[in-house]
Amino acid sequence: MLAGLAVLVGARGSAASEPEVAPRSLKQLAAAKGMRMGSSFAWGAQGADRGSFANPAYAALLMRDCSLLVAENEMKWQALRPSATQFDFARFDAMMAWADANALPVRGHNLLWHQPKWMPRWEETHDFGATPARAAERLLVDHVSTVCGRYGSRIRSYDVVNEAVDPKDASLYQTALSRAMGSPEATLDLAFRTARRAAPQAQLVYNDYMSWEPGNATHRAGVLKLLEGFKTRGVPVDALGVQSHLVTQGIDARATIAELEGEWRRFLDEVTAMGYGLVITELDVRDNSLPADVAVRDRAVADFTRGYLDVMLAYPQLRDVLLWGMTDRYSWIEGFEPRKDKPRRRPCPYDAAFKPKPMYTAIAAALAAAPHRA
Repeated sequence: MLAGLAVLVGARGSAASEPEVAPRSLKQLAAAKGMRMGSSFAWGAQGADRGSFANPAYAALLMRDCSLLVAENEMKWQALRPSATQFDFARFDAMMAWADANALPVRGHNLLWHQPKWMPRWEETHDFGATPARAAERLLVDHVSTVCGRYGSRIRSYDVVNEAVDPKDASLYQTALSRAMGSPEATLDLAFRTARRAAPQAQLVYNDYMSWEPGNATHRAGVLKLLEGFKTRGVPVDALGVQSHLVTQGIDARATIAELEGEWRRFLDEVTAMGYGLVITELDVRDNSLPADVAVRDRAVADFTRGYLDVMLAYPQLRDVLLWGMTDRYSWIEGFEPRKDKPRRRPCPYDAAFKPKPMYTAIAAALAAAPHRA
């Protein structure tokens, strides 16, 4: 069905021809079930070889398969806040303008990445003065209110807080903001309460990378504790963002899924029992423990993706699924964790030549088999 869906890519990554349209796109399959399919995208100069709206080849994939977008990096503090007194919206504004022109909604990612290494250097060395708690509150409220106020009802879902739980011991990370305010809980709560005031129409999400592979139990426990605390304190959190940066465990995906899904379902059951929705926010797959052979890798990645999505899509609380990139060509994983045996990673539904892979077919099949959302 998808063999003809190829985009010819020139040396600069621009499309030499329009993709041949397969019968049904991912966004059409999702819409038929009352869901939305989306992806991350980036800013780029016109025609630059990036996963950007300004790259015609990448834009064609976004237009074909997505009904929802999210900025990969351009909305984070490091991108928007060059200093405590300045904002720089130029790149994200350009991305929003393109999305608006093409009737594509955009999620907000993120209003607070609560880890020191992902906050701007100036924030971690900032002098909060004689009344640090008050100064920190002003800084955080100003950031959240300014960003939400600028985009108003154009953004209807925000990752308000990103990755606040330390997977080593389930504690909450400290930043200069939280130290000044007295606790991480006070900081996270203020971010959500401010977001609710500034964007009353928006879904407010806590987003994290706790996952179903072995070694994540402590991380999941910390996330559950955080979500329980939000409920106890009456913090306006609507959903858990499940990043879904999956890691294959071997060739036999079916056996692996049988081992993993019990604990994972128990985790999701606890989350949804508290009344939270679910969002898959950053789906891609690292081909760990797989041989170099491309056909073998692609098949195992597709099977692992299908098994995971079958579990996730069984929850009616899940309505949005976002990929963390459409094509291997621009995936962050190659730079973050290259394979030791040197073959390039293949974590996305399209390969580096913009051709659909078995992972694409697996996502399509999972969407087609998913229960309909009311």
